[in-house]
Amino acid sequence: MNELADLKSVFELYLDKQVYHKEPRNLYAPIKYTLENGGKRIRPLLVLLSAQSFGQSIDKALPAAAAIEIFHNFTLLHDDIMDAAPLRRGKPTVHQKWDENIAILSGDTMLVLAYKMLEVYDAAIYKQLNVLLNQTAVEVCEGQQMDMDFETRQDVSIQEYIEMIKLKTAVLLGAALKFGGIVAGAPEADLNKISDFGIKLGLAFQIQDDYLDTFGDSQTFGKRIGGDILDRKKTFLYITALQKASKEDREILLHLYQSHNIAGEKDFVEKVVQLFKKYQVDKLTKAKINYYTEEALTALSQTGLSEKQKQFWKTFAYNLMHRNS
Repeated sequence: MNELADLKSVFELYLDKQVYHKEPRNLYAPIKYTLENGGKRIRPLLVLLSAQSFGQSIDKALPAAAAIEIFHNFTLLHDDIMDAAPLRRGKPTVHQKWDENIAILSGDTMLVLAYKMLEVYDAAIYKQLNVLLNQTAVEVCEGQQMDMDFETRQDVSIQEYIEMIKLKTAVLLGAALKFGGIVAGAPEADLNKISDFGIKLGLAFQIQDDYLDTFGDSQTFGKRIGGDILDRKKTFLYITALQKASKEDREILLHLYQSHNIAGEKDFVEKVVQLFKKYQVDKLTKAKINYYTEEALTALSQTGLSEKQKQFWKTFAYNLMHRNS
């Protein structure tokens, strides 16, 4: 873990030099504010660690890591506008702290900056990175639109949900790992397998996030328990419950999610959780998390990485999937 902390510090210093100290202030201050509230930096760390695993120096991979992180935070900034979200990681969102127009323009600038970070690479590597970022950007937008469409649908299938979280969340983890491999000059077969490792791990990660939101510990999860239920989100748990429930219980669950006049939040959450437990949704969700984790490890085993590197990534996956927050 010390190595990860050291890598994160190196990345933070690099990012600070690249984008934080520019004018006009009302364009770049929101960008700085967004990036400084960047959380655990999982995606840029994946770029750096992947490059290192394939034999490249961290320094060579820093611009690619910055591109991934700036792009990711751009998507969050615009998501917050679309969701009219007041908070992001416990702090006021950019459109709340400044205004919506500034948030849109700063977000647009972040997208351009993400691409500009890649200009330091030679033509062959630049083309690969640019093509992959283009593909990933489109897929993330497709996932976001699917997520918004689900808000007004009651017939979302598990397969559709998996595809949505793959596009909205998991493909960026796969792209981060592939970015590192591209910078390191890894073979095409390894690039595809390390990307698949990231995508499958991303699916497990997001489904686990759904699980922790309902069945996690509020002290360690860092968010209110039952937040997804209160927001009426069509999570893996909710969709599974609808699929498994009797006709009567399905109608009850649908009514609960369609009603916005529940007397008390706690009572509402408890009623939904009781239905989840009745149909063993907690166990089914854990099984799906384990399934995608194993799929990720299978992809990892098929790379040409050394056994030492494979063990590192297995440990990384284990730590990621045994988190409480």
